Amino acid sequence: MVSIRSVHQSTRPPFEQWLEALPVSDSTKEKLKRVSDQPDILLIGQEMVEILHDLHMDDETLQAALVYPYCDIHQLDAPAIEAKFGKPIAELVLGVRKMDAIRTLQSRNPSDAGQVENLRNMLLTMVEDVRAVVIKMAERICTLHQVKDKDEETRVIVARECATIYAPLANRLGIGQLKWELEDLSFRYLHPQTYKRVASMLKEKRSDRERYISDFVTHLQQTLDKENIKAEVIGRPKHIYSIYKKMQKKQLDFEQLFDIRALRIIAERLQDCYAALGTVHAQFRHIPNEFDDYIATPKQNGYQSIHTVVVGPQGKSIEIQIRTQKMHQDAELGVAAHWKYKEGSSTKQASADERVNWLRKILQWQEEMAESGNLVEEFRSQVFEDRVYVFTPKGDVIDLPQGATPLDFAYYIHSNIGHRCTGAKINGRIVPFTYKLQTGDQVSVLTSKNATPSRDWMHPGLGYVHTARARATVHSYFKKQDKDKNCEAGKELLERELNKVNIALKCANDLLDKYNVKTADDLYAAIGTGDVRVMAVVNALIQKHAPPPDESQLPKTVKPRAKKSNQPIIAEGVGNLLSTLAKCCQPVAGDDIVGYITLGKGVSVHKDGCPQLENLLKSHPEREIEVTWAFNNATAFSTTLDVQSIDRNGILRDMTTELSNEKIALLGVNSISNKKDGTALIKLSVEVPNASVLSKLIVRLRNIKGVLDIKRH
Repeated sequence: MVSIRSVHQSTRPPFEQWLEALPVSDSTKEKLKRVSDQPDILLIGQEMVEILHDLHMDDETLQAALVYPYCDIHQLDAPAIEAKFGKPIAELVLGVRKMDAIRTLQSRNPSDAGQVENLRNMLLTMVEDVRAVVIKMAERICTLHQVKDKDEETRVIVARECATIYAPLANRLGIGQLKWELEDLSFRYLHPQTYKRVASMLKEKRSDRERYISDFVTHLQQTLDKENIKAEVIGRPKHIYSIYKKMQKKQLDFEQLFDIRALRIIAERLQDCYAALGTVHAQFRHIPNEFDDYIATPKQNGYQSIHTVVVGPQGKSIEIQIRTQKMHQDAELGVAAHWKYKEGSSTKQASADERVNWLRKILQWQEEMAESGNLVEEFRSQVFEDRVYVFTPKGDVIDLPQGATPLDFAYYIHSNIGHRCTGAKINGRIVPFTYKLQTGDQVSVLTSKNATPSRDWMHPGLGYVHTARARATVHSYFKKQDKDKNCEAGKELLERELNKVNIALKCANDLLDKYNVKTADDLYAAIGTGDVRVMAVVNALIQKHAPPPDESQLPKTVKPRAKKSNQPIIAEGVGNLLSTLAKCCQPVAGDDIVGYITLGKGVSVHKDGCPQLENLLKSHPEREIEVTWAFNNATAFSTTLDVQSIDRNGILRDMTTELSNEKIALLGVNSISNKKDGTALIKLSVEVPNASVLSKLIVRLRNIKGVLDIKRH
C-alpha cells in the first residue's frame, strides 16, 4: 500500500492554502513560509513535511525538510545555509547530507580513507541526531515517487538502495509508517509484474472484504463495550510487500493468507489488552499456531503487540492485533517517538541510556545487512571493527580505536584526567585499566588529586593504553622527570623483559650505534622516558643473540580453496532487466560473480575482482547488484586461456588431444612464436559448462610437456 498525499493530487492547492490546512502551530507556519518563494523545490519539501508531520516531528525537523531540497539543488555550503535559515536548521541539513555516505555501503571497496571517514561521520550523525535519519528516509520515499516515470535502470537503482538499506533501517528503528512505504514502493519497481498481480488480487475482492471487516469491527466493538473493556477496534491497512513475503514464506495462495482480513484493538491499558484477548478467544475459535505474544516477549526493535488469528463468521479467518495506544505509537513512530526536542531549539533531551540504545539499534541494523549478504563485509571491518563508540556520563559520543581502554578514554577527555586516573566504571561497574571498551559502553573515570601515571602504562604488552595519543601523553609526562629516575626505571624494565628470553642485560651495549646513544645508561634513560620502546630493544637483541628458527619446522600456510557454487544467472530484484556476461573477464558457472547495472544494456555480470568492474564501481558504487548462477546444465560458457609454452613440434596437437579427451569444444586458436627465447604464446578459445570443468582442463594442460604457464582472461 502506497500513501497518497495532497502533493500527489492532480489539483494541488497553492502553497499558502496547503500551509494553512497543515495542522501545525502558527509559529511553525511562519517559519515554513521562508522558502515559499521557491516553487521549483516546494513540491518535494511539501511531501517530506507531510510525511514527517505524520510522525509528529518537531518544528525544526519540518523546516529542515522543506529547505533541504532547496539547499541541495543550489548546493549551499554550511555558512550559507546558516546565514539564510539559522544554525539549528543548517546542522540538520548537513546531517541529512552526511547520510548520503550510506551509498558507500554498496561499494565493493569502501576502504578509501575519505569514504571511511564519511561513514564514521554518518554514524555519529545518526547517533547524535535521529531527526537527520528520519528526514533522509522521508526524502528517499519522495525520490521513489519521483522516479516513477524514469527509465527502468534508474528506478531499479533507487529501489534497490531503499529496499536493501533504508527499509531495514526503518524496521530496526521500529518506524513502521516509513518501513511499509519504502518496502511497497521498492517492490513495485523491482518486481513490477508480481506487484501488479498481488495488487489486483487485493482490488478484486476489496468491496466484499471491506464490508466483512466493517461488520466484524462493529460486532467486536459492541462485545468489548458490554464487557466494559476500554478499547477501540479499527481495520488494518494492507501492505502489498508483506502479503507477498508471507505468500512466499508459507507457500500459500492469496486466499489462504490469514491477514488478508485484519484489524487492530487499541486498548487504554495493558490489562485491557489481555482482557480483550480473552473476550476474542471466548467469542471465536482461534488458531493456536498463529498466536504470538510480543508484549511479553518484544521483538528486537522494541515492537510490542499480541497477534492472534480467529475463525470469524462464514468460516473466514481474520488476524487481530491487540496493543495499547503507546505500543501502537511506538510501532508506527519507533525511535522518533522517544527523542524529544525543545521548541525552536536543537537541544537534545534524550538521556544517555536512550542514546546507548539508539546506537545499539544502528549497530544491529549494520550487522543485519552484513549477514544478509546485501552489503559488503568491509563496512564492518573499516568502520566498526576498528572503532568503538562510547558515551560520557552526560551522553556525549566519543570515537576511539578498537582495543581502547578506560585510560585511553581518560586521556582523550584531557591529559590531566588521564594523569590523575585511579579507576573506571563501565555502565556503573568497576573495571580494570586493561578492560577493552565496547561500542555502547558508558564510561565514568575515577580520579585523585595526588595520583600520577605509572611507567607500566607505556608498555604495550601490558595492555594499559592502546592509542598513540595516550601513550605519547604518558611519555611526555615521564620525559620531564629526573634523568636518573628514567635511567633506573628503564634499566629495570629492560632487564625484566630480557630475563624472559634468557639474554644478559650487558648485551644492550650491542645496540648503542643502532639507537645513536653513547652509553647503556643513555639507552636505559630513553627506555625510561618512552623514547625507545622496550620490546623493540628486546626484539633487536633476540635477532642478534638467538639462533634463527628452522624453516623446515615452521607450519605451512594453506590457502583455502575458493567456494564454488553449483546453484543452477539470476539477478536479484532487477525487474525485467536483461543479464549478460561481461566480455572483459568472461565468467563461467561456478565463478564468484557480481552484477553491474548498465545504462541501456541491462545487468552486466563480471567475475568478482574483475579490474574493469572495480573501476566502474569506483564511480558508481550504487550500480552494484547481487547475482547468482541460475543457468541450466545445458548452458555453455566461452572463455580464453593464454598458454605460455616452449615452442616445440606437436605441443598444439597435445593440447587439442586433451580438449578432445575432456569433451571440450575448441572455438579458436592463435599462436605467436618468439624465436629469440624459443617460446610461444598460444591463445585457446574454449567452451565449458562450468568453472569446475575449466579448472580440471587447466590442470591437464599444465601437465603437458613444455607448458610453462596458463592464465585465464
